[in-house]
Amino acid sequence: MAPPSTLLERMKRNPAGDWTIADVELLCRQHGLLFRPGKETSHAHAKHPRAEDILTIPARRPIKPVYIRGLVRYIERHGAIE
Repeated sequence: MAPPSTLLERMKRNPAGDWTIADVELLCRQHGLLFRPGKETSHAHAKHPRAEDILTIPARRPIKPVYIRGLVRYIERHGAIE
């Protein structure tokens, strides 16, 4: 498995890439975020254990760059769980 920073850096450099919800889930898990796919909905949810806010990401492809940039900022703001 690639180091956690690799995927984060790739998303940061290219938020308009062909990212899937599986990529988002992998990044969340690498950084210790709780990830929950939506039940009967087209959205997934990511949450840092110490954060109050929950990040909602549409799970349909293509995932728009605004959501990838938001995820990157969320991880950078709250930090990774080691």
